[in-house]
Amino acid sequence: MSTGVITRKLQISTMTSFIRPDVKNFVAWDYVVFGALFVISSGIGVFFAVKERKKASSRDFLVGGKQMTCGPVALSLTASFMSAVTVLGTPAEVYRYGAAFILFFIAYTFVIIFTSELFLPVFYRSGITSTYEYLELRFNKPVRVAATLIYIIQTILYTGVVVYAPALALNQVTGFDLWGSVFATGIVCTFYCTLGGLKAVVWTDAFQLVVMLIGFLTVLIQGTLQNGGPKKIWETAQNGSRLTVFDFDIDPLRRHTFWTIAVGGTFTWLGIYGVNQSTIQRCISCKSEKQAKLALYLNLVGLWVILVCAVFSGLVMFSHFRNCDPWTAGFISAPDQLMPYFVMIIFSSAPGLPGLFVACAFSGTLSTVAASINALATVTFEDFIKNGLPNLSEKMNTWVSKGLCIIFGIICTSMAVAASLMGGVVQASLSIHGMCGGPMLGLFTLGVVFPCTNWKGALAGLLTGIILAFWVGIGAFVYPAPSSKALPLYLSTTECAINNTGVVATATPTLPPFRPQLADSWYSLSYLYYSAVGCLGCIITGLLISSITGSNKGEDIKALLIQPVCNIFCFWSQKCKTLCWCGVDHDKKALHEKSSKDLHKDDAEKTERDDALQNGLVKDIQKHIPGYNPQEKSYTNTSIETESYF
Repeated sequence: MSTGVITRKLQISTMTSFIRPDVKNFVAWDYVVFGALFVISSGIGVFFAVKERKKASSRDFLVGGKQMTCGPVALSLTASFMSAVTVLGTPAEVYRYGAAFILFFIAYTFVIIFTSELFLPVFYRSGITSTYEYLELRFNKPVRVAATLIYIIQTILYTGVVVYAPALALNQVTGFDLWGSVFATGIVCTFYCTLGGLKAVVWTDAFQLVVMLIGFLTVLIQGTLQNGGPKKIWETAQNGSRLTVFDFDIDPLRRHTFWTIAVGGTFTWLGIYGVNQSTIQRCISCKSEKQAKLALYLNLVGLWVILVCAVFSGLVMFSHFRNCDPWTAGFISAPDQLMPYFVMIIFSSAPGLPGLFVACAFSGTLSTVAASINALATVTFEDFIKNGLPNLSEKMNTWVSKGLCIIFGIICTSMAVAASLMGGVVQASLSIHGMCGGPMLGLFTLGVVFPCTNWKGALAGLLTGIILAFWVGIGAFVYPAPSSKALPLYLSTTECAINNTGVVATATPTLPPFRPQLADSWYSLSYLYYSAVGCLGCIITGLLISSITGSNKGEDIKALLIQPVCNIFCFWSQKCKTLCWCGVDHDKKALHEKSSKDLHKDDAEKTERDDALQNGLVKDIQKHIPGYNPQEKSYTNTSIETESYF
């Protein structure tokens, strides 16, 4: 309080009790439909375990032999990042706050463009398996290890919550067994990840995405038919102020405006998508750079489709509950339970269909958890095991990779158990993904875009970005933003059945909570800007420290590791482009001027790679640098099996 004086208030709260309608729990057919999802997912793992049994290399297991095509990879990317949080949370968000969430299509578009044109070419042409290998190539090993550890902790925490949160929401509404679903998710994901590797994960994700779409469409069709058709739903949403999409208020404290979603949403999703191991691992598993880019752009279409389905589900749900909001009336205990509650009502006379929706929600969970387990196993193997034990045979490497999948499957499932004991800390755990993603985005941007950045600047930038992002994120958790900045739209209970007990009045003495001055400014920043804060803090600090400690010279940096974005802005002048390259000789080192065969045979390039190895680069990375395919006009994985240098 500004006056520093704490006054005592007597708060009179009036509560009206409502009668909760009877909602049926799961029946046998629902369990059959839901169980089929797990059986088919496990079957895909067994199929690829049998099919690929003669391919024993860790490279085949972790990145599918780098021979995947764009179709299944695009479906896998869409499924992996549209988790059960999307299936349950986005419709509830639209129901409470309106359809402004649809503006995320702008953020998704920018994210895919930046990923495919800025980051992917560097990662793909560098021949890496773990995204964090790039950081050692560009900076040094300490930077790589620091980033890898942050990623592992972040992903374990997030994955645990992704498993537990939807299981809890579905349990409290449908009666579906909580711990049965948690452990089934962990066991099935670990099973098919361990047996089939990345190929099993990709094809299982593709199947699960189809289930998600079928589940969404079933809810949309049934809900629309029961609520008067599309025109009636649209009119109801308009009358309820749910269609106010474009709010150009520049106030960064407002939860959702055009700018927070378009700008903040781009930073948030680019941080957890564009430089995320799970994404890049799938992209570099494609057989050419052209296929990888096509997979990303096809994935954008998938993101748009899922977003539209989720937003319209929220509008249909609002039309159904427009005069009796189950959350305000106390029929459910959390907004995430709105969608399952709605499904159980509209499908009350259709056994099996509630099970289809639960399968839809858990398809999102399975795909996210499987992607996380596979990515965690990959970065741990590539960044720690392979460097620490370089003399292991390929067969042993594969078994170690499978063992890591089992270990991380157990850890992620255990984290779901721990999430049940966290209470309010669960919300903080969900925010960790965004708070870590921003500084990581800043770190990779320093490496890819700014040749002058040295390893000292990179480490200092990463540390600064983490501190800033966690400062604002934890502050917002301890001191929530004023309700005026994040107040839901009007929700009515006028047609809810009132309990005979009537009105209950209670007198509760309360003390106004102490709020520091930062609580209504810095800590009230929209959560979508957390990633931007971490990213920009990392970049600015990294550039400052690099200039103070001695910037890198462009001629000492391999052109493969830098993306010359200045070419876009200096297309009219070769001299201007050369000046903006900061000494990096893109003309001389541009690999697209050489064929794949020339790349491996050129003595000058071989000498350069040997010099790079003396500076701490990994031989196994260098020998797999992909070449340029003049037929496809794209970089292509050469898939040349050479003997290990270790």
